[in-house]
Amino acid sequence: MEDEDEASAPSREGRRDTEEPLQRGPYITEFPISTAGQPVRNPNSSTTGQQYETYLHQLDDGSTNLWAPFTSRLDYEVARWAKLRGLGSTAFSDLLKIEGICDHLGLSYRSTPELNKIIDTKLPSQRPRFHRQEIVIAGDIREAYDVFFRDVLECVKALFSDPDFAKYLVFVPERHYSDPDKTKRLYHDLHTGKWWWNTQKSLEERAPGATIIPVLLSSDKTQVTMFRNKSAYPIYMTIGNIPKEIRRKPSRRAQVLLGYLPTTKLDHISNLAARRRTLANLFHACMREILHPLKDAGSHGVNMTSGGGVVHRGHPLVACYIGDYPEQILISGAKTGECPGCDIPRGSLGSPDEPCTFRHLKNILDALALVDEDPLQFTKACATAGVKPLFHPFWEDLPYCNIYRALTPDVLHQLYQGLVKHLIAWIKSAYSTAEIDARCKRLPPNHNIRLFMKGISGLSRVSGTEHDQICRFLLGMVVDMRLPGGVSPARLIRAVRGLLDFLYLAQYPCLSEETLELIDDALTRFHNNKAIFVDLGIRSSFELPKLHSLHHYVYMVRRFGTTDNYTTAYTERLHIDLTKDAYRATNHKDEYFQMTVWLERKEKMLYHNNYIIWRQNRNHTVPVRAPPNMSYLREFKIAKHPSVGTVPLRTIEDTYGATFFRAALARFVIQNTQPQLRGRQFDEAIHNVIIPFRTLAVFHKIRFNGVDSLGRRDESITVDAIHAQPQRKDRQGRVVPGRFDTALVNLGEGGETGVEGYRVGQVRVIFAIPPTARNLMFGATEVPLHLAYVEWFSPFPASPERNHGMYKISRSMVDNGRLASIVPVSNIRRSIHLIPKFGAIAPRDWTSSNVLERCSTFYVNCFSDRHAYSTIF
Repeated sequence: MEDEDEASAPSREGRRDTEEPLQRGPYITEFPISTAGQPVRNPNSSTTGQQYETYLHQLDDGSTNLWAPFTSRLDYEVARWAKLRGLGSTAFSDLLKIEGICDHLGLSYRSTPELNKIIDTKLPSQRPRFHRQEIVIAGDIREAYDVFFRDVLECVKALFSDPDFAKYLVFVPERHYSDPDKTKRLYHDLHTGKWWWNTQKSLEERAPGATIIPVLLSSDKTQVTMFRNKSAYPIYMTIGNIPKEIRRKPSRRAQVLLGYLPTTKLDHISNLAARRRTLANLFHACMREILHPLKDAGSHGVNMTSGGGVVHRGHPLVACYIGDYPEQILISGAKTGECPGCDIPRGSLGSPDEPCTFRHLKNILDALALVDEDPLQFTKACATAGVKPLFHPFWEDLPYCNIYRALTPDVLHQLYQGLVKHLIAWIKSAYSTAEIDARCKRLPPNHNIRLFMKGISGLSRVSGTEHDQICRFLLGMVVDMRLPGGVSPARLIRAVRGLLDFLYLAQYPCLSEETLELIDDALTRFHNNKAIFVDLGIRSSFELPKLHSLHHYVYMVRRFGTTDNYTTAYTERLHIDLTKDAYRATNHKDEYFQMTVWLERKEKMLYHNNYIIWRQNRNHTVPVRAPPNMSYLREFKIAKHPSVGTVPLRTIEDTYGATFFRAALARFVIQNTQPQLRGRQFDEAIHNVIIPFRTLAVFHKIRFNGVDSLGRRDESITVDAIHAQPQRKDRQGRVVPGRFDTALVNLGEGGETGVEGYRVGQVRVIFAIPPTARNLMFGATEVPLHLAYVEWFSPFPASPERNHGMYKISRSMVDNGRLASIVPVSNIRRSIHLIPKFGAIAPRDWTSSNVLERCSTFYVNCFSDRHAYSTIF
């Protein structure tokens, strides 16, 4: 018997109580031991440019020639383009061979080899060089494999001393709270988690004055060719002292390529078990060699100079290892199908009630220590400990490293490419794929929604980005679909809602203890309702390691901060910049040598470019770092010039669909000039309004930029947009349907979160009244420059629908048509995506372009993007 009273989503009050603390604080408790993170030595004058001063003296003639070792700005700019943006080396040499081009531009090089020589010999290296080393694996046949890697300690020093990070480095852990009494914890960056605090405490007891440098490692194989199945195995690293806002941006270069591991498949080993064992030992042997310098440096510390010239005794410690499930299995020594971090039995992976504890590191190390004893005894001891018989795994002697608590959650592979992938497949099995595709094709457009105009049932090799896009409308597609046999869809809807809540909450950039409770509640709701898929014959069990991994998220957030500190999404992006592009720059012969040289030259040019910028702006102000809260603010931006300069009022009413434009404008005038009027007096005043123009300047788009808590707007990214444009023809003469987006409009009392004081409206036209006419109509009353004509939907109901947690609204009608008003564009908070109430079967005459006109009832989609999810409830 189904529990029809069970709610599918948290209550509005619960969400408000959860979201509100994220807007406060932080109230900070600093680490109590004063010696922690303190400098060993301070420079006479600490500046972020001290490292650049050193770099300046390393350059020949650097003190007199800003562009040294290049002869001029043009000489440098061409070199920078060639190495960072340009064509292949052969093509660039052919370009320089054009008669007169080098002399005309005044270039100091006439071919790619000459430019490479300048970079190799005259630009100092700021990051360590790669070197090749043979790793020998013992077995039935002793074999040697090449591994290319850098000195990991020098890589840590390079990141720690980079002057671009000097103002942002974190040296000690902190506890952040949302209340002055410091009872409600906040988690965001790595230094707000418990790992750094507890490790700092242990280290201070043994070696006071330590500065912990958390090392974050990640590795993953990737294809470098479209054909021939050629792959590379890069390993990346960064340090947790650099804030995540910098680490997550590839352009800031806070991630370092540490090396390339061997990609051999060992096909010559016919025994499958022996092959897997040898591959695992090869991986650990390579990693052991690469990370060996961290053993002594982590235990005893090593002096490191920051970008400001301040010397700290740094202890580089492996904090996190970021990888997908196969990578975690390889690292931990667990068996495929098990949880790599904890000892829960394989048959209990789908149970929410089965207690699980992390694997006991000491017992495992004791078993692995028997490797030199009798092979049977060693294998038996490892089996008892629950791990494969590994030959000296790389993590066995790393200080302060418990690898089973260092394997972090992975939103990309565990959620998007794991549970979400399964969920979509289950929904396809439960419902008609033809009906699912029909609904996909009939969703209205929105800036944050990708329309799958061919449906989703035929998609193959779906990426994480595509799964992300499908999640944004998945719940809305199934809310009113019928299950076969008349089975109630309530449990299925609750299961979908629970998993989507978990997905969105787990990706918050700042989390409180209350939010973590919501994450647990979302997972519980999924588990309580997942049996519907068994009842429908879609699943027989839920023994999925990726489903079990969701139980570790709350623990890991408390330990290492929010999940955007450790996601493989960054690794996937690094594959392009540091592996795929590097491979394409080679002639595919001895490619790793060429790839590493190519990367070293690129890094030199990037560092030199930052140095040039520093020399040109020595006195520039370094931006202050924003507090770690979730900013919901946005600012609209409209083009300086209108999309159409003169649009007749008749065209606005007919073509743009603003049927009652003149009446709405007259009402807006009286509301602003005579707000005290009511009833009949108000109606009479409206009839006396004279509109002193026949055409208007019209804009077809409103853009929105995010604003952080310090009031800074990032104009480089359009986070949202609203379109209001009639039907037109493109350059090929094809008809492009009109698009009039729906928006969330502030009625005057709306806050930063919640729907109180807001109403949904469809934007029909965005316009500006001419200055002369504005003075005639409004007199001394100040009126915003940009206005919008919107057609209203019904007010938000007192509570959302119980089963799926979305609000249901419909068109607001009056006797002669749709209710409409004119509002300032500044009152529009954001776009809103509406999901049509399709009924049991989507009407086939509905299309994506006409569904807003033909459908009368809609669900407000709170999953269109993360901003919508965190503010619309």
